[in-house]
Amino acid sequence: MRHTVNDQTTPIAIVGAAGYTGAELARIAAAHPFVEVVALFASERANNAAVRIMSDIFPQLRGVNDLPIHAACVDAILECGAKVIFLATPHEASAELAPALLAHGLIVIDLSAAFRLRDAAAYPAHYGFTHPSSSLLAHAVYGLPELNRAALMQADLIACAGCYPTSVILPLRPLVNARLLNASRPVIVDSASGVSGAGRGATAKNLFCEVSFQPYSPLQHRHQPEMRQETRLDILFTPHLLPLDRGIVSTIHVELVPGVSESVVRETLGAHYADEPFIRLLPEGVWSSIAAVERTNYCDISLMVDSAHNHLVIASSIDNLVKGAAGQAMQCMNIRMGFPETMGLLPIHAVGVVS
Repeated sequence: MRHTVNDQTTPIAIVGAAGYTGAELARIAAAHPFVEVVALFASERANNAAVRIMSDIFPQLRGVNDLPIHAACVDAILECGAKVIFLATPHEASAELAPALLAHGLIVIDLSAAFRLRDAAAYPAHYGFTHPSSSLLAHAVYGLPELNRAALMQADLIACAGCYPTSVILPLRPLVNARLLNASRPVIVDSASGVSGAGRGATAKNLFCEVSFQPYSPLQHRHQPEMRQETRLDILFTPHLLPLDRGIVSTIHVELVPGVSESVVRETLGAHYADEPFIRLLPEGVWSSIAAVERTNYCDISLMVDSAHNHLVIASSIDNLVKGAAGQAMQCMNIRMGFPETMGLLPIHAVGVVS
């Protein structure tokens, strides 16, 4: 199972490769000149799990990634020779796997929520399990590159931000830091996501003939505490299911400090994200959409201010599988390994041109 890689490439392994996020990671890695996928693992740990071929599950990867997907266990992951391990696994599985991998000097990039929340008591309440590795919560670096780039450069455990939180935190945090928001008032967030956000598990509401535009888990979704933690705002969050395969649009309603104009909001966001390759602040009158960010690592932000009510409306769009998951994870890896941050994540890299 061990592969030989070029001295200039970083060997990586993907655990949870049979899911949508795992497939997206494999696709992005194939366009990355400094990365080689040396092993794929399923989320299941059972030794009798049937070995499947990645390109049989995802035919678009034929000739791109034809590796077998093996049952996940620590010994097999250690033996494959990877230096960076991506965990696209259930939260409980990540919480169990990460400590052993870290103990052997590997870099762990976790796409689950296992290490996002700093308060261990939040896991039973929001994720339904008692955290087995709570001592690592303080060690993990929250994987949102635009806000934590310096810390990511030295991180061995990266807890990638959730998809909904990414779309909410990115437009809000610079405004919080600039004290432009009335923090005494709750922030209302309505987000809509494609069905892939629910994973590949078959449930009736996710079937092609059953899926509909509808809210779910209002004010109780597990991403709400993550949003509150990273924005330091009282967020009231309601997600919605979209009859689409992928993408997120978040509409955010927030009260401004009296006297703050739309131009001040735009200037603040524009200055904060001026040098960020994946943040696009859209001009006045142009509203973000899923179509504009689909299969990209971009976050598009649009806004409008009603000065009479000190009310700000933000619309933020991302692809939940890319900037909300696999692309963000690869962006974090690029920072950690000292690669150009956009490597593998811009169309120019997909045709072999290195900027």
